[in-house]
Amino acid sequence: MEKPLRQRLLAAFAGWGVALVMFFPIFWMALTAFKPEPLAVATPPVLFFEPTLRNFQVVLDRANYPHFFLNSVIVSVGSTLLGLAVGLPAAYALAFFPGQRTKDILVWMLSTKMMPAVGVLVPIYLMYKAGGLIDSRLGLILLYMLSNLPIIVWMLFTFFRDVPKEILEAARLDGAKPLRQFLYLLLPLTAPGIASTALLSIILAWNEAFWSINLTVSQATPLTAFIASFSSPQGLFWSKLSAASLLAIGPILVFGWLTQRQLVRGLTFGAVK
Repeated sequence: MEKPLRQRLLAAFAGWGVALVMFFPIFWMALTAFKPEPLAVATPPVLFFEPTLRNFQVVLDRANYPHFFLNSVIVSVGSTLLGLAVGLPAAYALAFFPGQRTKDILVWMLSTKMMPAVGVLVPIYLMYKAGGLIDSRLGLILLYMLSNLPIIVWMLFTFFRDVPKEILEAARLDGAKPLRQFLYLLLPLTAPGIASTALLSIILAWNEAFWSINLTVSQATPLTAFIASFSSPQGLFWSKLSAASLLAIGPILVFGWLTQRQLVRGLTFGAVK
């Protein structure tokens, strides 16, 4: 039954209200990035001003932006591919060969996300130092993969569980081995879900700041560390910090905008049967 017009209008206004509240910090950061430094801290806030690109010029002159950008791409994509390589077989086994402890394993994996990262900083730092992984892309890839693996497994498990088991049973009766069933049936059927999982993992890895700041120095620093480098003992220069932040989040915002339809399609995969 179609909802009354009043309810649809209320839902639309509520949706737009939430969207505006969530978008406002990004809008204000972008606005501040084009302000001269004195106007960035002016009280009351200045909304109308002559925009300047001086902040972006200072930021790009001070730091090697392509270096940070390349590190972010390599680390986020690399950790996602490695996470899928581990998460796909794990989710497949949990979904199609469940045991008595399957739910316990899933809950335990998700519970690891509830632990504050600072609680394991010292042991991880010591292990990375002993293994020569400090300030290395490989070190960040491994850590980001392990950090996002519970979410990857949970999402893939949900998508695999929605696939009718009769399809795989029919393939098994035709003589298809488990590997062929996985490659030629399961992966194509759950492609939207796998794509949305990969997109979400890339976004989470791109935005990870805690480990990149504490475990990198110069060689493997991604864009999150690039932002942190613009805080100084002399204080925060809000216009330059906003310009650096906009340069850091700009690529992932564009990426998310271009892939939003695929992301939503994957997240709603199997919702209606």
